[in-house]
Amino acid sequence: MAETIPNGRPDSATIDGPTNPMVTPILTDLYQFTMAYAYWKAGKQNERAVFDLYFRRNPFGGEYTIFAGLEECIRFIANFKFTEDEIAFIKLSLPQSCEDGFYEYLRALDCSDIEIYSVSEGSVVFPKVPLMRIEGPIAVVQLLETPFVNLINYASLVTTNAARHRFVAGRSKILLEFGLRRAQGPDGGISASKYCYMGGFDATSNVAAGKLFGIPLRGTHSHAFVSSFLSPDEIIDKSLQHHDGSSVYEDFVSLVQTWLNKLKWSHLLGGIFSETNQSELAAFASYALAFPGSFLALVDTYDVMRSGLPNFCAVALALNDLGYKAVGIRLDSGDLAYQSCEARKFFCAIEKEFGLPGFGKTNITASNDLNEETLDALNKQGHEVDAFGIGTHLVTCYAQAALGVVFKLVEINNQPRIKLSEDVSKVSIPCKKRCYRLYGKEGYPLVDIMTGENEPQPKVGERILCRHPFNESKRAYVVPQRVEELLKCFWPGNSDKTREDLPPLKEIRERCIEQLDQMRPDHMRRLNPTPYKVSVSAKLYDFIHFLWLNEAPVGELQ
Repeated sequence: MAETIPNGRPDSATIDGPTNPMVTPILTDLYQFTMAYAYWKAGKQNERAVFDLYFRRNPFGGEYTIFAGLEECIRFIANFKFTEDEIAFIKLSLPQSCEDGFYEYLRALDCSDIEIYSVSEGSVVFPKVPLMRIEGPIAVVQLLETPFVNLINYASLVTTNAARHRFVAGRSKILLEFGLRRAQGPDGGISASKYCYMGGFDATSNVAAGKLFGIPLRGTHSHAFVSSFLSPDEIIDKSLQHHDGSSVYEDFVSLVQTWLNKLKWSHLLGGIFSETNQSELAAFASYALAFPGSFLALVDTYDVMRSGLPNFCAVALALNDLGYKAVGIRLDSGDLAYQSCEARKFFCAIEKEFGLPGFGKTNITASNDLNEETLDALNKQGHEVDAFGIGTHLVTCYAQAALGVVFKLVEINNQPRIKLSEDVSKVSIPCKKRCYRLYGKEGYPLVDIMTGENEPQPKVGERILCRHPFNESKRAYVVPQRVEELLKCFWPGNSDKTREDLPPLKEIRERCIEQLDQMRPDHMRRLNPTPYKVSVSAKLYDFIHFLWLNEAPVGELQ
Protein backbone atom coordinates (compact mmCIF):
# COMPACT_ATOMS: atom_id res chain seq x y z
CA MET A 1 0.00 0.00 0.00
CA ALA A 2 1.28 3.48 -0.81
CA GLU A 3 0.54 6.61 1.17
CA THR A 4 0.40 10.19 -0.08
CA ILE A 5 2.74 12.61 1.66
CA PRO A 6 1.49 16.21 1.91
CA ASN A 7 3.47 18.46 -0.50
CA GLY A 8 5.42 15.38 -1.55
CA ARG A 9 7.70 15.65 1.50
CA PRO A 10 8.57 12.44 3.35
CA ASP A 11 7.28 12.58 6.90
CA SER A 12 10.50 11.60 8.65
CA ALA A 13 9.03 12.38 12.08
CA THR A 14 7.01 9.16 11.88
CA ILE A 15 10.03 6.96 11.06
CA ASP A 16 12.33 5.80 13.84
CA GLY A 17 16.09 5.96 13.46
CA PRO A 18 18.21 2.92 12.52
CA THR A 19 18.10 -0.08 14.85
CA ASN A 20 21.81 0.34 15.51
CA PRO A 21 22.57 3.84 16.87
CA MET A 22 26.05 3.61 15.32
CA VAL A 23 24.43 4.07 11.89
CA THR A 24 24.95 7.82 11.54
CA PRO A 25 26.05 10.09 8.65
CA ILE A 26 29.71 9.53 9.60
CA LEU A 27 29.42 5.72 9.28
CA THR A 28 31.05 6.06 5.89
CA ASP A 29 34.40 6.01 4.12
CA LEU A 30 36.61 9.08 4.24
CA TYR A 31 36.62 9.40 0.47
CA GLN A 32 32.92 10.17 0.51
CA PHE A 33 33.74 13.40 2.38
CA THR A 34 36.73 14.22 0.18
CA MET A 35 34.52 13.79 -2.90
CA ALA A 36 31.73 15.83 -1.29
CA TYR A 37 34.19 18.65 -0.66
CA ALA A 38 35.54 18.46 -4.20
CA TYR A 39 31.97 18.58 -5.58
CA TRP A 40 31.21 21.56 -3.35
CA LYS A 41 34.45 23.33 -4.28
CA ALA A 42 33.64 22.86 -7.98
CA GLY A 43 30.04 24.03 -7.52
CA LYS A 44 28.74 20.58 -8.59
CA GLN A 45 27.25 19.50 -5.26
CA ASN A 46 23.63 20.02 -6.34
CA GLU A 47 23.87 18.42 -9.77
CA ARG A 48 21.14 15.80 -10.11
CA ALA A 49 22.60 12.29 -10.09
CA VAL A 50 21.15 8.80 -10.36
CA PHE A 51 22.90 5.79 -8.79
CA ASP A 52 22.01 2.10 -8.99
CA LEU A 53 22.65 -0.25 -6.08
CA TYR A 54 22.97 -3.87 -7.24
CA PHE A 55 25.17 -6.98 -7.03
CA ARG A 56 27.00 -8.97 -9.68
CA ARG A 57 26.76 -12.63 -8.60
CA ASN A 58 24.36 -14.73 -6.57
CA PRO A 59 25.92 -16.07 -3.35
CA PHE A 60 26.64 -19.63 -2.16
CA GLY A 61 26.88 -21.03 -5.68
CA GLY A 62 23.14 -20.55 -6.10
CA GLU A 63 20.98 -18.75 -8.64
CA TYR A 64 18.88 -16.46 -6.43
CA THR A 65 19.25 -13.86 -3.68
CA ILE A 66 16.81 -12.36 -1.16
CA PHE A 67 16.83 -8.56 -0.93
CA ALA A 68 16.95 -7.26 2.66
CA GLY A 69 17.98 -4.13 4.53
CA LEU A 70 15.68 -1.59 2.86
CA GLU A 71 13.88 -0.57 6.05
CA GLU A 72 17.18 0.27 7.77
CA CYS A 73 18.19 2.43 4.77
CA ILE A 74 14.92 4.37 4.94
CA ARG A 75 15.28 4.79 8.71
CA PHE A 76 18.77 6.14 8.09
CA ILE A 77 17.83 8.79 5.52
CA ALA A 78 14.69 9.78 7.41
CA ASN A 79 16.93 10.85 10.29
CA PHE A 80 19.99 11.97 8.31
CA LYS A 81 21.50 15.01 10.02
CA PHE A 82 25.06 15.85 11.08
CA THR A 83 25.61 16.76 14.72
CA GLU A 84 28.04 19.50 15.75
CA ASP A 85 30.39 16.85 17.18
CA GLU A 86 30.36 14.98 13.87
CA ILE A 87 31.07 18.14 11.87
CA ALA A 88 33.91 19.02 14.23
CA PHE A 89 35.43 15.57 13.71
CA ILE A 90 35.07 15.79 9.93
CA LYS A 91 36.85 19.15 10.07
CA LEU A 92 39.73 17.57 11.99
CA SER A 93 39.89 14.69 9.49
CA LEU A 94 40.06 16.79 6.31
CA PRO A 95 43.00 19.03 5.33
CA GLN A 96 43.09 22.46 6.97
CA SER A 97 42.87 24.00 3.51
CA CYS A 98 39.17 22.98 3.27
CA GLU A 99 37.01 26.09 3.49
CA ASP A 100 34.61 26.72 6.39
CA GLY A 101 31.73 27.16 3.96
CA PHE A 102 31.79 23.40 3.31
CA TYR A 103 31.03 22.69 6.96
CA GLU A 104 28.15 25.15 6.87
CA TYR A 105 26.91 23.22 3.83
CA LEU A 106 27.10 19.95 5.82
CA ARG A 107 25.17 21.51 8.72
CA ALA A 108 22.21 22.18 6.46
CA LEU A 109 22.18 18.78 4.75
CA ASP A 110 19.29 16.36 4.98
CA CYS A 111 17.68 13.87 2.58
CA SER A 112 14.55 15.84 1.76
CA ASP A 113 15.65 16.11 -1.89
CA ILE A 114 16.56 12.44 -2.25
CA GLU A 115 14.30 9.99 -4.11
CA ILE A 116 14.59 6.25 -3.53
CA TYR A 117 13.00 3.60 -5.73
CA SER A 118 13.47 0.06 -4.56
CA VAL A 119 12.49 -3.55 -4.90
CA SER A 120 10.26 -4.55 -1.97
CA GLU A 121 12.19 -6.03 0.93
CA GLY A 122 11.96 -9.82 1.08
CA SER A 123 11.85 -10.15 -2.72
CA VAL A 124 13.81 -12.71 -4.73
CA VAL A 125 16.34 -10.73 -6.80
CA PHE A 126 19.04 -11.38 -9.37
CA PRO A 127 22.41 -9.96 -10.49
CA LYS A 128 22.63 -6.67 -12.42
CA VAL A 129 19.01 -5.68 -11.76
CA PRO A 130 18.97 -2.56 -9.53
CA LEU A 131 17.80 -3.32 -6.01
CA MET A 132 17.59 0.41 -5.35
CA ARG A 133 17.76 3.53 -7.48
CA ILE A 134 18.87 6.62 -5.59
CA GLU A 135 18.32 10.07 -7.12
CA GLY A 136 19.34 13.45 -5.77
CA PRO A 137 22.11 16.03 -5.39
CA ILE A 138 25.31 14.16 -6.20
CA ALA A 139 27.20 15.12 -3.04
CA VAL A 140 24.39 13.89 -0.78
CA VAL A 141 23.82 10.65 -2.69
CA GLN A 142 27.56 9.98 -2.57
CA LEU A 143 27.44 10.31 1.23
CA LEU A 144 24.75 7.60 1.29
CA GLU A 145 26.82 5.06 -0.70
CA THR A 146 28.83 3.37 2.06
CA PRO A 147 26.06 3.12 4.68
CA PHE A 148 23.57 1.82 2.09
CA VAL A 149 25.98 -0.82 0.79
CA ASN A 150 26.78 -1.79 4.38
CA LEU A 151 23.11 -2.06 5.37
CA ILE A 152 22.14 -4.11 2.29
CA ASN A 153 25.16 -6.38 1.90
CA TYR A 154 25.06 -8.52 5.05
CA ALA A 155 21.28 -8.31 5.39
CA SER A 156 20.71 -9.77 1.92
CA LEU A 157 23.49 -12.34 2.32
CA VAL A 158 22.27 -13.78 5.62
CA THR A 159 18.60 -13.70 4.55
CA THR A 160 19.58 -15.68 1.47
CA ASN A 161 21.58 -18.09 3.63
CA ALA A 162 18.55 -18.62 5.87
CA ALA A 163 16.28 -19.19 2.85
CA ARG A 164 18.71 -21.78 1.47
CA HIS A 165 18.74 -23.64 4.80
CA ARG A 166 14.94 -23.57 4.83
CA PHE A 167 14.82 -24.96 1.29
CA VAL A 168 17.06 -27.91 2.21
CA ALA A 169 15.33 -28.61 5.54
CA GLY A 170 11.86 -28.56 3.98
CA ARG A 171 8.72 -26.68 4.93
CA SER A 172 7.61 -29.07 7.67
CA LYS A 173 10.69 -28.63 9.88
CA ILE A 174 11.06 -26.00 12.57
CA LEU A 175 14.23 -23.92 12.12
CA LEU A 176 15.77 -22.15 15.11
CA GLU A 177 18.51 -19.55 14.84
CA PHE A 178 21.07 -20.16 17.59
CA GLY A 179 23.94 -18.01 16.30
CA LEU A 180 24.30 -15.09 18.72
CA ARG A 181 27.41 -16.34 20.54
CA ARG A 182 29.26 -17.02 17.27
CA ALA A 183 28.12 -13.92 15.35
CA GLN A 184 30.52 -11.14 14.39
CA GLY A 185 29.83 -8.88 17.34
CA PRO A 186 26.57 -7.59 18.83
CA ASP A 187 25.35 -5.97 15.59
CA GLY A 188 26.11 -9.14 13.64
CA GLY A 189 24.08 -11.11 16.18
CA ILE A 190 21.08 -8.76 16.18
CA SER A 191 21.05 -8.42 12.39
CA ALA A 192 21.39 -12.18 11.89
CA SER A 193 18.40 -12.91 14.11
CA LYS A 194 16.24 -10.38 12.26
CA TYR A 195 17.19 -11.46 8.76
CA CYS A 196 17.22 -15.21 9.45
CA TYR A 197 13.61 -14.84 10.62
CA MET A 198 12.88 -12.92 7.42
CA GLY A 199 14.48 -15.72 5.40
CA GLY A 200 12.20 -18.39 6.84
CA PHE A 201 13.48 -19.37 10.28
CA ASP A 202 10.80 -19.79 12.94
CA ALA A 203 12.45 -18.49 16.10
CA THR A 204 15.69 -17.27 17.68
CA SER A 205 17.56 -17.75 20.96
CA ASN A 206 18.46 -14.02 20.91
CA VAL A 207 16.41 -12.27 23.59
CA ALA A 208 17.36 -8.76 22.47
CA ALA A 209 16.22 -9.53 18.92
CA GLY A 210 12.98 -10.92 20.30
CA LYS A 211 12.35 -7.63 22.09
CA LEU A 212 13.38 -5.43 19.16
CA PHE A 213 11.61 -7.26 16.35
CA GLY A 214 8.95 -9.47 17.94
CA ILE A 215 10.65 -12.68 16.80
CA PRO A 216 9.49 -15.79 18.73
CA LEU A 217 12.07 -16.98 21.29
CA ARG A 218 13.19 -20.55 21.87
CA GLY A 219 15.74 -22.14 24.18
CA THR A 220 16.07 -24.50 27.14
CA HIS A 221 19.29 -25.35 28.94
CA SER A 222 22.92 -26.24 28.30
CA HIS A 223 25.21 -29.12 29.26
CA ALA A 224 26.40 -26.96 32.17
CA PHE A 225 22.95 -27.07 33.75
CA VAL A 226 22.91 -30.86 33.53
CA SER A 227 26.41 -31.34 34.92
CA SER A 228 25.84 -28.83 37.73
CA PHE A 229 23.68 -31.43 39.58
CA LEU A 230 25.19 -34.28 41.59
CA SER A 231 22.13 -36.22 42.74
CA PRO A 232 18.34 -35.98 43.16
CA ASP A 233 18.93 -35.26 46.88
CA GLU A 234 19.84 -31.70 45.91
CA ILE A 235 16.25 -30.93 44.94
CA ILE A 236 14.71 -29.31 48.00
CA ASP A 237 11.16 -28.49 46.88
CA LYS A 238 9.91 -31.59 45.10
CA SER A 239 6.24 -30.62 44.95
CA LEU A 240 4.40 -29.86 41.72
CA GLN A 241 0.87 -28.62 41.29
CA HIS A 242 -1.36 -30.58 38.93
CA HIS A 243 -1.88 -28.84 35.58
CA ASP A 244 -5.55 -28.17 36.31
CA GLY A 245 -4.70 -26.73 39.72
CA SER A 246 -6.79 -29.35 41.53
CA SER A 247 -4.05 -30.70 43.78
CA VAL A 248 -0.32 -30.72 44.58
CA TYR A 249 1.85 -33.80 44.17
CA GLU A 250 4.32 -33.65 47.07
CA ASP A 251 7.20 -35.72 45.70
CA PHE A 252 7.55 -35.33 41.95
CA VAL A 253 11.08 -36.81 42.05
CA SER A 254 9.83 -40.10 43.48
CA LEU A 255 7.18 -40.23 40.73
CA VAL A 256 10.00 -39.80 38.19
CA GLN A 257 11.95 -42.65 39.82
CA THR A 258 8.88 -44.86 39.69
CA TRP A 259 8.53 -44.25 35.97
CA LEU A 260 12.23 -44.87 35.40
CA ASN A 261 11.89 -48.31 37.03
CA LYS A 262 8.85 -49.07 34.88
CA LEU A 263 10.84 -48.19 31.76
CA LYS A 264 13.79 -50.27 32.92
CA TRP A 265 11.64 -53.41 33.21
CA SER A 266 9.42 -52.62 30.23
CA HIS A 267 8.77 -55.51 27.87
CA LEU A 268 9.42 -53.38 24.76
CA LEU A 269 12.34 -51.38 26.18
CA GLY A 270 14.12 -54.09 28.13
CA GLY A 271 17.86 -54.19 27.67
CA ILE A 272 18.25 -50.72 26.15
CA PHE A 273 19.56 -49.30 29.44
CA SER A 274 20.26 -50.37 33.01
CA GLU A 275 21.33 -47.65 35.43
CA THR A 276 21.04 -44.08 34.15
CA ASN A 277 23.08 -41.12 35.33
CA GLN A 278 21.28 -39.90 38.46
CA SER A 279 22.76 -36.43 38.39
CA GLU A 280 21.30 -36.00 34.90
CA LEU A 281 17.96 -37.28 36.17
CA ALA A 282 18.14 -34.70 38.96
CA ALA A 283 18.80 -31.93 36.43
CA PHE A 284 15.87 -32.98 34.25
CA ALA A 285 13.51 -33.28 37.23
CA SER A 286 14.61 -29.89 38.53
CA TYR A 287 14.11 -28.26 35.13
CA ALA A 288 10.69 -29.87 34.80
CA LEU A 289 9.71 -28.52 38.22
CA ALA A 290 10.70 -25.05 37.01
CA PHE A 291 9.05 -25.38 33.56
CA PRO A 292 6.46 -28.18 33.70
CA GLY A 293 4.54 -26.81 30.70
CA SER A 294 7.55 -26.45 28.38
CA PHE A 295 9.98 -29.19 29.35
CA LEU A 296 12.60 -29.86 26.67
CA ALA A 297 15.81 -31.62 27.69
CA LEU A 298 19.32 -31.77 26.25
CA VAL A 299 19.97 -35.51 26.39
CA ASP A 300 23.57 -35.99 25.23
CA THR A 301 25.58 -34.83 28.25
CA TYR A 302 26.53 -38.40 29.21
CA ASP A 303 24.96 -41.01 26.91
CA VAL A 304 21.88 -40.49 24.76
CA MET A 305 20.48 -44.03 24.64
CA ARG A 306 21.63 -45.38 28.01
CA SER A 307 20.90 -42.31 30.11
CA GLY A 308 19.61 -39.10 28.50
CA LEU A 309 16.67 -40.59 26.64
CA PRO A 310 15.30 -42.83 29.42
CA ASN A 311 15.80 -40.05 32.00
CA PHE A 312 13.86 -37.63 29.78
CA CYS A 313 11.06 -40.14 29.26
CA ALA A 314 10.77 -40.81 33.00
CA VAL A 315 10.36 -37.09 33.66
CA ALA A 316 7.99 -36.67 30.71
CA LEU A 317 5.79 -39.55 31.90
CA ALA A 318 5.70 -38.15 35.42
CA LEU A 319 4.64 -34.80 33.99
CA ASN A 320 1.97 -36.59 31.95
CA ASP A 321 0.52 -38.06 35.16
CA LEU A 322 0.01 -34.50 36.40
CA GLY A 323 -1.59 -33.27 33.20
CA TYR A 324 1.46 -31.73 31.51
CA LYS A 325 2.87 -32.53 28.07
CA ALA A 326 6.66 -32.52 27.65
CA VAL A 327 7.93 -30.71 24.54
CA GLY A 328 10.81 -32.98 23.58
CA ILE A 329 14.55 -33.56 23.47
CA ARG A 330 17.58 -31.88 21.92
CA LEU A 331 20.50 -33.80 20.41
CA ASP A 332 23.74 -31.82 20.20
CA SER A 333 26.42 -34.37 19.23
CA GLY A 334 27.05 -37.72 17.62
CA ASP A 335 25.22 -39.38 14.74
CA LEU A 336 22.10 -37.25 14.60
CA ALA A 337 20.34 -39.38 11.97
CA TYR A 338 20.82 -42.63 13.93
CA GLN A 339 20.07 -41.09 17.33
CA SER A 340 16.91 -39.38 16.12
CA CYS A 341 15.61 -42.64 14.60
CA GLU A 342 16.37 -44.58 17.79
CA ALA A 343 14.75 -41.88 19.92
CA ARG A 344 11.62 -42.02 17.76
CA LYS A 345 11.45 -45.83 18.18
CA PHE A 346 11.81 -45.34 21.94
CA PHE A 347 8.95 -42.82 22.04
CA CYS A 348 6.73 -45.04 19.89
CA ALA A 349 7.43 -48.06 22.09
CA ILE A 350 6.37 -46.07 25.17
CA GLU A 351 3.21 -44.90 23.43
CA LYS A 352 2.34 -48.50 22.57
CA GLU A 353 3.22 -50.09 25.92
CA PHE A 354 1.65 -47.50 28.20
CA GLY A 355 -1.23 -46.41 25.97
CA LEU A 356 -0.19 -42.77 25.66
CA PRO A 357 -1.56 -41.34 22.36
CA GLY A 358 0.82 -38.82 20.79
CA PHE A 359 3.89 -39.70 22.85
CA GLY A 360 5.50 -41.25 19.77
CA LYS A 361 5.42 -37.80 18.15
CA THR A 362 7.44 -36.14 20.91
CA ASN A 363 9.57 -33.40 19.36
CA ILE A 364 13.21 -34.11 18.48
CA THR A 365 15.47 -31.09 18.00
CA ALA A 366 19.01 -31.38 16.63
CA SER A 367 21.88 -28.90 16.74
CA ASN A 368 25.71 -29.32 16.56
CA ASP A 369 27.33 -27.09 13.91
CA LEU A 370 24.71 -27.73 11.25
CA ASN A 371 24.82 -26.27 7.74
CA GLU A 372 23.26 -26.83 4.31
CA GLU A 373 25.46 -29.84 3.61
CA THR A 374 24.70 -31.61 6.90
CA LEU A 375 20.97 -30.99 6.47
CA ASP A 376 21.16 -32.44 2.98
CA ALA A 377 23.14 -35.45 4.26
CA LEU A 378 20.59 -36.07 7.03
CA ASN A 379 17.79 -36.02 4.47
CA LYS A 380 19.61 -38.60 2.36
CA GLN A 381 20.35 -40.84 5.36
CA GLY A 382 16.84 -40.62 6.75
CA HIS A 383 16.16 -39.02 10.13
CA GLU A 384 13.39 -38.25 12.61
CA VAL A 385 14.40 -34.69 13.54
CA ASP A 386 11.51 -32.22 13.84
CA ALA A 387 13.49 -29.05 14.50
CA PHE A 388 17.01 -27.85 13.76
CA GLY A 389 18.98 -25.34 15.82
CA ILE A 390 21.53 -23.71 13.50
CA GLY A 391 24.18 -21.17 14.51
CA THR A 392 27.72 -20.62 13.29
CA HIS A 393 27.44 -21.51 9.60
CA LEU A 394 24.17 -19.59 9.33
CA VAL A 395 24.95 -16.25 10.97
CA THR A 396 28.58 -15.95 9.87
CA CYS A 397 27.68 -16.93 6.29
CA TYR A 398 30.62 -19.29 6.55
CA ALA A 399 30.28 -20.44 2.93
CA GLN A 400 30.63 -16.88 1.54
CA ALA A 401 31.82 -13.80 3.38
CA ALA A 402 30.11 -11.03 1.38
CA LEU A 403 27.53 -10.46 -1.34
CA GLY A 404 29.50 -7.84 -3.26
CA VAL A 405 26.89 -5.08 -3.50
CA VAL A 406 27.99 -2.08 -5.60
CA PHE A 407 26.75 1.49 -6.01
CA LYS A 408 27.28 2.97 -9.48
CA LEU A 409 26.54 6.32 -11.10
CA VAL A 410 24.27 5.77 -14.14
CA GLU A 411 23.14 9.32 -14.93
CA ILE A 412 24.04 12.91 -14.10
CA ASN A 413 22.10 15.98 -15.20
CA ASN A 414 20.03 13.69 -17.46
CA GLN A 415 23.21 12.45 -19.15
CA PRO A 416 23.64 8.65 -19.00
CA ARG A 417 26.99 7.42 -17.64
CA ILE A 418 28.70 4.04 -17.97
CA LYS A 419 31.54 2.39 -16.06
CA LEU A 420 33.74 0.27 -18.34
CA SER A 421 36.05 -2.60 -17.48
CA GLU A 422 38.09 -5.29 -19.19
CA ASP A 423 36.00 -7.63 -17.04
CA VAL A 424 32.60 -7.49 -18.78
CA SER A 425 30.79 -8.49 -15.57
CA LYS A 426 31.91 -5.14 -14.10
CA VAL A 427 30.52 -2.98 -16.89
CA SER A 428 27.58 -0.99 -15.53
CA ILE A 429 24.23 -0.59 -17.29
CA PRO A 430 23.73 3.16 -17.88
CA CYS A 431 20.80 5.55 -17.50
CA LYS A 432 17.73 5.69 -15.32
CA LYS A 433 15.87 2.43 -15.84
CA ARG A 434 12.59 0.71 -15.15
CA CYS A 435 12.68 -2.95 -14.20
CA TYR A 436 10.02 -5.61 -14.73
CA ARG A 437 9.52 -9.28 -13.96
CA LEU A 438 7.78 -11.23 -16.72
CA TYR A 439 5.77 -14.33 -15.77
CA GLY A 440 4.89 -17.30 -17.97
CA LYS A 441 1.78 -19.46 -18.37
CA GLU A 442 2.59 -21.69 -15.38
CA GLY A 443 2.91 -18.72 -13.03
CA TYR A 444 6.68 -18.87 -12.71
CA PRO A 445 8.89 -15.83 -13.37
CA LEU A 446 10.60 -16.22 -16.77
CA VAL A 447 12.91 -13.23 -17.00
CA ASP A 448 13.68 -9.83 -15.48
CA ILE A 449 13.98 -7.05 -18.05
CA MET A 450 15.41 -3.53 -17.74
CA THR A 451 14.20 -0.77 -20.04
CA GLY A 452 14.94 2.91 -20.44
CA GLU A 453 12.84 5.14 -18.20
CA ASN A 454 10.68 6.44 -21.06
CA GLU A 455 10.15 3.16 -22.90
CA PRO A 456 6.61 1.74 -22.87
CA GLN A 457 5.90 -0.87 -20.22
CA PRO A 458 5.81 -4.51 -21.39
CA LYS A 459 2.21 -5.62 -21.83
CA VAL A 460 0.52 -8.91 -21.04
CA GLY A 461 0.11 -11.01 -24.19
CA GLU A 462 2.42 -8.82 -26.30
CA ARG A 463 5.69 -10.29 -27.55
CA ILE A 464 8.83 -8.51 -26.35
CA LEU A 465 12.46 -9.11 -27.31
CA CYS A 466 14.68 -9.73 -24.27
CA ARG A 467 18.42 -9.33 -24.84
CA HIS A 468 21.44 -10.25 -22.73
CA PRO A 469 23.06 -6.91 -21.80
CA PHE A 470 26.47 -7.80 -23.26
CA ASN A 471 26.20 -11.01 -25.32
CA GLU A 472 24.64 -10.25 -28.69
CA SER A 473 23.81 -13.89 -29.47
CA LYS A 474 21.74 -14.39 -26.31
CA ARG A 475 18.22 -13.15 -26.95
CA ALA A 476 14.68 -14.46 -26.80
CA TYR A 477 11.12 -13.35 -27.41
CA VAL A 478 8.78 -13.53 -24.42
CA VAL A 479 5.00 -13.24 -24.33
CA PRO A 480 4.32 -12.43 -20.66
CA GLN A 481 1.16 -13.62 -18.93
CA ARG A 482 1.81 -11.23 -16.05
CA VAL A 483 4.06 -8.18 -15.72
CA GLU A 484 5.33 -6.90 -12.37
CA GLU A 485 7.19 -3.60 -12.04
CA LEU A 486 9.96 -4.09 -9.50
CA LEU A 487 11.05 -0.61 -8.42
CA LYS A 488 8.62 1.28 -6.20
CA CYS A 489 8.95 4.66 -4.52
CA PHE A 490 9.95 4.32 -0.86
CA TRP A 491 11.21 7.91 -0.42
CA PRO A 492 9.74 10.56 -2.74
CA GLY A 493 11.90 13.54 -1.72
CA ASN A 494 10.41 16.75 -3.08
CA SER A 495 8.46 14.99 -5.80
CA ASP A 496 4.69 14.47 -5.69
CA LYS A 497 5.02 10.69 -5.82
CA THR A 498 3.38 8.45 -3.24
CA ARG A 499 5.52 6.60 -0.73
CA GLU A 500 5.22 2.86 -0.15
CA ASP A 501 4.67 1.86 3.46
CA LEU A 502 7.38 -0.06 5.28
CA PRO A 503 5.65 -3.32 6.22
CA PRO A 504 6.26 -5.08 9.56
CA LEU A 505 8.88 -7.83 9.71
CA LYS A 506 6.30 -10.61 9.77
CA GLU A 507 4.78 -9.39 6.48
CA ILE A 508 8.22 -9.17 4.86
CA ARG A 509 8.89 -12.76 6.01
CA GLU A 510 5.61 -13.89 4.45
CA ARG A 511 6.52 -12.09 1.23
CA CYS A 512 9.89 -13.84 1.16
CA ILE A 513 8.29 -17.28 1.59
CA GLU A 514 5.67 -16.48 -1.07
CA GLN A 515 8.31 -15.24 -3.53
CA LEU A 516 10.42 -18.38 -3.07
CA ASP A 517 7.33 -20.54 -3.65
CA GLN A 518 6.82 -18.79 -7.02
CA MET A 519 10.26 -19.74 -8.31
CA ARG A 520 10.76 -22.61 -10.70
CA PRO A 521 12.31 -25.58 -8.84
CA ASP A 522 15.34 -25.87 -11.13
CA HIS A 523 16.38 -22.31 -10.20
CA MET A 524 16.26 -23.27 -6.52
CA ARG A 525 18.05 -26.63 -6.38
CA ARG A 526 21.38 -26.86 -4.56
CA LEU A 527 23.26 -28.76 -7.26
CA ASN A 528 23.68 -27.17 -10.70
CA PRO A 529 20.73 -24.75 -10.50
CA THR A 530 19.50 -23.23 -13.76
CA PRO A 531 20.56 -19.57 -14.09
CA TYR A 532 17.64 -17.12 -14.08
CA LYS A 533 17.62 -14.82 -17.10
CA VAL A 534 18.25 -11.10 -16.67
CA SER A 535 17.83 -9.01 -19.80
CA VAL A 536 17.50 -5.54 -21.29
CA SER A 537 15.15 -4.27 -23.96
CA ALA A 538 16.40 -4.06 -27.54
CA LYS A 539 16.47 -0.27 -27.31
CA LEU A 540 18.49 -0.28 -24.07
CA TYR A 541 20.84 -2.91 -25.52
CA ASP A 542 21.60 -0.66 -28.49
CA PHE A 543 22.14 2.33 -26.22
CA ILE A 544 24.52 0.45 -23.89
CA HIS A 545 26.73 -0.51 -26.80
CA PHE A 546 26.56 2.94 -28.39
CA LEU A 547 27.70 4.53 -25.13
CA TRP A 548 30.33 1.84 -24.62
CA LEU A 549 31.91 2.58 -28.02
CA ASN A 550 31.58 6.30 -27.44
CA GLU A 551 33.36 6.25 -24.06
CA ALA A 552 36.03 3.62 -24.73
CA PRO A 553 39.29 5.15 -25.99
CA VAL A 554 40.47 3.99 -29.41
CA GLY A 555 43.88 2.34 -29.39
CA GLU A 556 46.60 3.02 -31.94
CA LEU A 557 48.97 0.39 -33.32
CA GLN A 558 52.51 1.40 -34.20
